[in-house]
Amino acid sequence: MRRNRQNRTLRTITLVTLAAMITLASNVFFVTIRHVHLRSGTDLSVYAESANIVTQTIRALRGNIYDRNGTVIAQDNQTYDIYCVLDPSLVNTEGDIAYIKEEDKPHTAEVLSDVLKMDYDTVMGFLNQKGIFQTELGSKGRSLTKAVRDEIESYKLTGVGFTNSTKRVYPLGTFASNLIGYAQKDEDGNVSGKMGLEQILNSYLAGENGSRTYQADKQGHILPGMRETVVSEKNGYNVTLTLDQNIQTSLEQSFKMTEEMFDVDRVWGAAMEVHTGKIVAWGQSPSFDPNKLEISEYNNYGTELPYEPGSTLKTFTWAAAINEGVYDGEATTNGYAYCYGSDGEGNPVRVSNNEIGCIYNAHHANYGALDFDHGLIYSANSAATAIQTELITPAIHLDYLKKFGFFQNVDTDGLPEQAGVLNFSEPSEKLSLSYGQGSSVNVLQMLQAYSAIFSDGTMVKPYFVESVRDAYDPSRVIYQAETKVIGNPIKPETAKQVQGILYRTVNDSDGTAKYYQIPECELMGKTGTTELAVGGTYESGKTITSIMCALPAEDPQVIVYYCFQAKYDQGAHVRSDAAVNFIRSVALAYGFTGSIEPQPVPSEETTEEYRSWDMPILLNHSVDYASKKLSGYGCEIYVLGEGSTVIDQFPRSTDTVTSGQRVFLLTDTSSFTMPDMTGWTRKDVAALWAVSGFGFQLSGEGKVVSQSVPPGTAVTKGSDIKVVFK
Repeated sequence: MRRNRQNRTLRTITLVTLAAMITLASNVFFVTIRHVHLRSGTDLSVYAESANIVTQTIRALRGNIYDRNGTVIAQDNQTYDIYCVLDPSLVNTEGDIAYIKEEDKPHTAEVLSDVLKMDYDTVMGFLNQKGIFQTELGSKGRSLTKAVRDEIESYKLTGVGFTNSTKRVYPLGTFASNLIGYAQKDEDGNVSGKMGLEQILNSYLAGENGSRTYQADKQGHILPGMRETVVSEKNGYNVTLTLDQNIQTSLEQSFKMTEEMFDVDRVWGAAMEVHTGKIVAWGQSPSFDPNKLEISEYNNYGTELPYEPGSTLKTFTWAAAINEGVYDGEATTNGYAYCYGSDGEGNPVRVSNNEIGCIYNAHHANYGALDFDHGLIYSANSAATAIQTELITPAIHLDYLKKFGFFQNVDTDGLPEQAGVLNFSEPSEKLSLSYGQGSSVNVLQMLQAYSAIFSDGTMVKPYFVESVRDAYDPSRVIYQAETKVIGNPIKPETAKQVQGILYRTVNDSDGTAKYYQIPECELMGKTGTTELAVGGTYESGKTITSIMCALPAEDPQVIVYYCFQAKYDQGAHVRSDAAVNFIRSVALAYGFTGSIEPQPVPSEETTEEYRSWDMPILLNHSVDYASKKLSGYGCEIYVLGEGSTVIDQFPRSTDTVTSGQRVFLLTDTSSFTMPDMTGWTRKDVAALWAVSGFGFQLSGEGKVVSQSVPPGTAVTKGSDIKVVFK
């Protein structure tokens, strides 16, 4: 009995299996021979005749580039490319028409020409093409915003569709563009860096594309029952730089001021933290807007344009002599000229008979018996040559310059660099080096070397890239920069002594850098003016004017360097407004503002009115979000610009905000509406200055009684904004 039951079970299983196989075979027969799905009755002939495997690329987003405060410098924006289907055979899976019918073309062209701001006949020309499946609409139909796409879709135009695309955008425009560079699409549709940090950091920023693979007919319909395979894309890493938007914006504003004041060929400048090497501003003019790519100058001046620095290099002549222990600042030398011959081994020696030639001070100034300290304060060439040949030797001088890193690449963040040219064979070349001519350096070398002068003799390497982080998990750090000490070319006591002379250069009534003083804090520094060599001679009629300084003088934290090349102007250092504007912006950004009044301390009776909170992070949020976030704080909110997104804020997210305090939300770096500042304190005005990056001229003490730009007036960069306190 038991064996019979088992046999019946086996027969049942066998019959069921056989029936399934017959059904499957029949289905295969009908699908293969009749092109009909047996169970559903679907006619598959339209698919079987032209089935193919389709693989679509899913584009990865390129990583963002931020400034040190999280402001976006470069990012990918999601965009859309429009296409219009013209093939009358195209229907969708429900059998509905999916192309632009002949009678619908005029209406479609009217809508598209209106929304895309195109000529109607041009659109009709695209739509009337024959023998093609679909058409695009040229450049005006590419990289469309979501708002434009949504507007077109609202008309429900048959046969009009969109494909996703991305566009690399630079919200801050010309912001350090020769450093940042740009990225653009190649022939395959991939976005890659073509210049600057965009190119150098491409392996971090680029990400990895994904893919979607499926089976479809010629019209793009996915076959029923067919699987699709999706490999997800991996977006690029985000890069944070050391640059500070406020300081950078002020630097570029100063460039424009210089161009208005002088017949300028080029302007460049930078700011760097003394002890860390972080470069917080770096730029040049002419530059370019990477959104437009109208580029006239591809070189990064600070790394690829070596130049003769002039008298700012004298500092290292003095530092060498002081560090060697042979310097007496009160000892005197000839304050008019250094006439020289040769010792027979290519070294210059002082002579009385003008054997080879004479080195004179600028404008042939004669200081008589000049002490060496005033030799640097007055920037006397005669004193520099005397130190190089009589206190030390040209060879010792050169050895120190190399210890300071000159004539060799700094090698910062992979940037292309030209180290400059050392000319040190003839007596004249050796003497010229003592006062900064005849040989060339670059900005990175100058910043690196001066970090030793303005500290305790410790020299640090400049850098721009702060970190690289995972776009999906910001806590995952791919790269983190650290301060790199290059060496200690001088002793701490040497640095201190040199600083004392440079302090006097700015703050003495007869110091050559006195016109660079600012009211916020004291500086130390050195001016430079050098003739521009063209074709091996100095008869070009042009000079490079520069200022190298550090602030605050009592404890230097930031180095500021500003240079421009122009026709010779004897008053170039007197007309210092542009550089001073930049220096003051640094002082404000770092809080080196001893003259700014503190907020009044509330009394016990009014403590409730002065509650404080941690300032929230509002960057990259909408203005509506920021306003709601601050509601209940009791703050006065000032929105600067017509934008809809906050790109900078004051107070910062690391600060506190109190009830009644003025809060500034920047949405546009090009213009804003001037508020009524009557009754504002210097701290209020300084905050507006810092967050907008616009230049202000402040006079008087107390509270604001007048302003040169009336309230409600739109102001743009370069506007003359004068504020009087009383």
